[in-house]
Amino acid sequence: MSEKKTWGSTVLGWFVVRDDDGHATPTADSSADDLIEKYAADAPPDAPPSPVQLKQDVPMPAQPGAPIEFPAVYRAAGIDDAEQGRIDKARGLLGTLPAETPKEVRRQIVEASLKAFGYPVDQIIEAGAGEIQALQAYIEKGQQDAQAVLAEGNARVAQLEQEMARVKEAMEQAVKLQYELTNACNGEKLRVQEVLEFFGQEAVSRVVRESPKLHEPTAAPAK
Repeated sequence: MSEKKTWGSTVLGWFVVRDDDGHATPTADSSADDLIEKYAADAPPDAPPSPVQLKQDVPMPAQPGAPIEFPAVYRAAGIDDAEQGRIDKARGLLGTLPAETPKEVRRQIVEASLKAFGYPVDQIIEAGAGEIQALQAYIEKGQQDAQAVLAEGNARVAQLEQEMARVKEAMEQAVKLQYELTNACNGEKLRVQEVLEFFGQEAVSRVVRESPKLHEPTAAPAK
């Protein structure tokens, strides 16, 4: 296995493993259902919990796609702006070197430049490792928040499913009741109709028309 593959397993497993194309192996899931299933489970065991505790509350992004204030995450872990600046300086120096420059040559150039700026390499490494730990703690905080939302959501979904079952049962009972009511009333109408038919349609029509209590039937509206 290449150094690029094994690098992710060093430093207590906090580094992100990259594939041979330089992409981080964790990828966005294809659907919301996949995401829910993944984060409904316990925290994955492939990375140990971060020993860093964020000393102040760092809000989660308001919605997917919203930017993350990484400097605030680092400050919450006790990494001040000066320490963050050392990492930014080292990153900037790396970006100025041609990609084809051998790694060892680049390291020597960057280390010499950093020392010239008064940035000891050990302090930069310390700051970088601290940022990695802070980010891991932020990931874990986000996962805890997500699991809390999922737990509340699952409980709510279960309640709604029970309510839907009750509503569906009430609807089915109402339809069944109306069906039985209609059949029973139509049966009773036929028994009464036998008496009216005995006297004849003309007599029934006249009584209905002259009665102050009755109303003549009207035709159903055309559809």
